Amino acid sequence: MQLLPVAAAGHPALLYKSDAYRARAVREPRKVLAEFGVRLPPETAVRVWDSTAEVRYLVLPMRPPGTEGMSQDELAALVTRDSMIGTGLPKVPA
Repeated sequence: MQLLPVAAAGHPALLYKSDAYRARAVREPRKVLAEFGVRLPPETAVRVWDSTAEVRYLVLPMRPPGTEGMSQDELAALVTRDSMIGTGLPKVPA
């Protein structure tokens, strides 16, 4: 199954509910992320957790380098929708 960026894939919930997609995300998470344009260094741990009706997980985007001392509002401006769902990284400050 080919994964496409959100703009081309349509409603994301349909993709995320697919058994094939979910199984592949567990087997090869780095490849799935790469298809969204996310390439992480080898030393970055990637863990895949499935949610249930009783348990939900919150994705906290990684703090970009060079953001020490930034205000909460400045940091919030770096967060993207994709970084909140785990298919992208936050923006890097200019």
